[in-house]
Amino acid sequence: MSRQSTTHRRIINDKADYISGKGFSYDTGDRTLGRLVEAVNGAGESLRQVLNKLAFDKCLFGNAFAEIVTDPGRSRLAVYHQDASKCRLARESDSVILHHDWSAFGSNDAVTLPLYPRFTEGPDGTLRAMVHYKDYEPMFEHYGVPAYIAGLNVSAIAYKTDKWNISRLDNSFQLSGVMILDGTVDSEAEAEEIMRTAEQKFAGRPGQVMFMLKDSDQSDNSRFVPVSSANEGDWKLLHEQVTTDIVVAHSWFRSLSGLDYSSGFSSERILHEYEVALNTVILSEQEELMEPLKKIFGDVLSLDCSSLQVVNRPPTRSKPLYMKVWEARKADGLDYDPDDATQQMFVAQITKYALKNID
Repeated sequence: MSRQSTTHRRIINDKADYISGKGFSYDTGDRTLGRLVEAVNGAGESLRQVLNKLAFDKCLFGNAFAEIVTDPGRSRLAVYHQDASKCRLARESDSVILHHDWSAFGSNDAVTLPLYPRFTEGPDGTLRAMVHYKDYEPMFEHYGVPAYIAGLNVSAIAYKTDKWNISRLDNSFQLSGVMILDGTVDSEAEAEEIMRTAEQKFAGRPGQVMFMLKDSDQSDNSRFVPVSSANEGDWKLLHEQVTTDIVVAHSWFRSLSGLDYSSGFSSERILHEYEVALNTVILSEQEELMEPLKKIFGDVLSLDCSSLQVVNRPPTRSKPLYMKVWEARKADGLDYDPDDATQQMFVAQITKYALKNID
């Protein structure tokens, strides 16, 4: 569905990007923590890249999986994202089974890893475990269910209205109907061959025009019988309605998905909706994804992760006037010092000063 419905896919992409933020702020004096943030696994992925993939899977599937790798001495640590479509929970819900192609499942190709905090030793001597994230849904305890579950039908309508328009374009907006051809054939196979050839040359998209062949007499009675509907519905209004329903089902906001840019760019509205999204969706999702990872960093490497925070930036650069300068710099991922007297000023103060100088 996410590969066919444009609005559905855009919201999933945007939610994952906002949840993974613009990077991390942390105690720069902790070099081990800094190395983890910059490269959290052997593939060279940053912590932000792994978080983005986890957030995307969780928004799409309602489930996400992270693989934890360490050594017996607990001196090293790596975190990998595992594609949620390739992961299944064991019947006892205590381990995860990974397979590259579930349609051709073979036990010899499957890998079973326990859920953290239990580890299993791999062939290379490393210790491995899995973390399973899932969205809660009553009656679904084994797996999670995505938040947009109530919007599946409207997502289908959205891409089907697009598909309908594409079909009309493919057929140059010609009418649907039945083409009756006069002709004489010696066999049913010959008749089918004539029909197939006619459809390939003249029918456009399959099903747009149906051809029928009947025995002819002295006169040619070939004719086209159009099939029309008295009420095809207002497809444009239907598409706009389902777009709104998709946004609601995702618990998201129109301006954060670029849906209202055509009617004018309102930075004030975007900032307002971003603040609401930040406090109702983004921060809670960040906490849910990062809390297990912080615990693992502390358990395995004895790291203090209290300073590790996702850097959140609004889609526009405006800052609330009540925010202090050091808070604004922190929000932008810049160096900040709460004890610096100049950074104790409010954004309103420096904005007023700048406007005065401009005048």
